Parts: sequence; structure tokens; C-alpha cells
Amino acid sequence: MPSNKSVSDAPIVQFTNCRILRDHQLQRENLWVREGKILNPEKLFFDEKGSADVQLDCKDSIIAPGFIDVQINGGFGVDFSLATDDFKSGIDLVSQKILSHGVTSFCPTLVTSPPSVYHQVLPQISVRNGGAHGAGVLGAHLEGPFISKEKKGAHPEHCLRTFEAGAFQDLLATYGSLDCVQIVTLAPEMRRSSEVIRELTKRGICVSLGHSVANLSQAEEAVQHGATFITHLFNAMLPFHHRDPGIVGLLTSDKIPAGRRVFYGMISDGIHTNPAALRIAHRAHPKGLVLVTDAIAGMGLAPGRHTLGQQVVEIDGLNTYIAGTKTLSGSVATMDTCVRHFQEATGCSVETALEAASLHPAQLLGIEHKKGTLNYDSDADFLMLNDSLYVQATYIAGEEVWRQDMSGM
Repeated sequence: MPSNKSVSDAPIVQFTNCRILRDHQLQRENLWVREGKILNPEKLFFDEKGSADVQLDCKDSIIAPGFIDVQINGGFGVDFSLATDDFKSGIDLVSQKILSHGVTSFCPTLVTSPPSVYHQVLPQISVRNGGAHGAGVLGAHLEGPFISKEKKGAHPEHCLRTFEAGAFQDLLATYGSLDCVQIVTLAPEMRRSSEVIRELTKRGICVSLGHSVANLSQAEEAVQHGATFITHLFNAMLPFHHRDPGIVGLLTSDKIPAGRRVFYGMISDGIHTNPAALRIAHRAHPKGLVLVTDAIAGMGLAPGRHTLGQQVVEIDGLNTYIAGTKTLSGSVATMDTCVRHFQEATGCSVETALEAASLHPAQLLGIEHKKGTLNYDSDADFLMLNDSLYVQATYIAGEEVWRQDMSGM
């Protein structure tokens, strides 16, 4: 009779006494992990005649997939839109610190910047797996500079650009390289945006619509050319109007190509979006909602003045403004806070709240076969949470990378 070492010598860990988020339901099951992957216990028992090497009692915790933040501008004093010689150490610091907020993968986000910044910063971003060193990097999110002047928000106007004759070449010249780019946010009403959307999509880059004055038909056309995401819904776009609902209308549009889903980011911090607007979006299109922090360098720091790319911003409580104005500029909310606020504001189930920060961003990026779920053979990136959705421990590839210190509780 073969032992459980017949397939692999790696130890098998069994997490017991827990409720696992699987198939949209919290299920009272054990979680089995080997070599960084979720294991199918039936195969283990029947094919390998194996058993667990280590058992961990989860004390009735919820186990959910790790959170994925596809829009984070920085945090803890680090600004991803500032070109510095030690940029890599900034990425390392943020990726380490967000583990305590349940984020196991993220897309470092650059706001509108001069070409020199993209040329200096992007070669320093590399896609990498997470681990004890910090959350995994999925690729960069470039928010701008091909966005609308009217809806620039906190983006510096002098750096905004339009597409000229060789539209896609303009974009390449601006960014320098698309090697590590995962998402590009642009305004779809710009001339020649359709060809740019097609070219980016062809390269497997997710196109997001945002910072835009597009009407609904322009937004629908962008989706037909391949756009799949909306950057921070309601913020930096035309307000919903019943005769032309603008980009917001994509949530209930009947012109979305068959088999395609439009996702939309929401900053669920209680500041950027009124809870009623959050409820409207969620009820209109629950399967497309992706929670994002849109966090800036000031996340995790004391109130006062911080940077966002080329701008100075002021933090006052949970509000962040461009210094001297009342223009909102990113957030200082953490992902776990956004998940709790979303659940509270919408009254949705725990499962729904957790999937908006895990399954949906994974589906948006087309990585749901390995991230964002606890299905068999997927990456063992997961969280232990209590019933109030506070993170107790974070695991990446089956290894504990952060745990709440209970001594001071």
C-alpha cells in the first residue's frame, strides 16, 4: 500500500475546525494544503492513501481566499508614482505591510505622471509571487495619462495626454514598456481610443474606463473593443443621468457582448461613495463589484501632508484632499476596512463581501484558476478571519506570513 509520500515528500497540512468559503458558501470542512496548493482530500485518501502530517485547529475561524487589490497607489509613506532610486524597497515595504490587512496580491498603481517617471519606475516593477517577504505583485496598473481634463480628479493637468496619429505608438512611447503592465485606465471618449483598447487587449492587458466624460454609447463601444473594467465607479466620471447614464450605465447595459462581464471598482471607505450609491451599484450588478482601496502613500500614516505622484495631498481623518482644495485624492482605507464597510453598508452576506475582494478581482484579471478561490489545485493564499471579518492570520502558498498578536488584546 503506497504511503502519502508516493506523490510528494512535501508535508500535508490539515486546517480543522473552520468554515471555508467555497462555491459562494461558507462550508464547514477541513482545508488541506501541500506544496503551496489546495489539496483535494478525496484524491489524497483514495489515490494516495495519504493523511495529514500536521493538523492546525482554526478555532472556528472563517477561511477565505486572500484579498487582491488592483488599485493601490502606495501606502506607509511610499508613493508608487515617485521615481526614486530605491523604488524596489518601497514596493517591498508596502507588500509586507498590507499582509496584515489580508492582501495577498496587488497591482501597484501609478497615477498620471511625466513619461520620465514611467520610464524610470516601470522597469523596477516585476511580477512576483508572494511569500513571507510580502504580497505578490500581479503587474502595474497605469491610471492615466490618457484621461479627461474635465474629470482629472487628483491627476496633474500638465501631464495629461491625448492619442495622436500613431495612437498605440504614443502610448508605448509614454510608458516605455508594457512588460509588467496588467491594467491601463483611459478615457474612452478620446479620439483613437478604440484602436488602443484593441491593441492592449490583444496583449492580455486589462483596459479600464475612468477619469472620463464618456456617454453610455462611447462606453459600450469601448467594451465591445475589449474594455472590461471601470475605475472607481461614480468617482471622476459624469454623474448618472436618466437620459444618458454615462459609464455608470454599463452596469445594466444590454450591449455587452455575450459571455463577457464588465467589472467595476469601488472605494468602499464611507467617503468616496455614499452607502446608498454603493447599494445601488451592488444591487444592479453584484457579480461585477471589485473592492479597491485606491490607497495613497498616507495610508497607515498620521494625518498631515503627503504626496500622490506630482501633487501634495492632505489627510484629515479618512478624507484625503489635494492640498488647499476639496478635491478627493485617493483613500487611506485598508482593504479589510473596505470589506467590512461594504458588508455593513449593503447588508450583503459575509460570502459576498469576501468575494468582492478576492474572487471578482481574480476573475477580472483572468487568474481565477489559481487565485481568488479555495478550489482544489489553486494557490493556497488565504486568510483566517473572525465573524466580524477582522483578519487574524494571512497565509501565502500555505505558509503563515502574518498573525494578529493576541498578547495586547
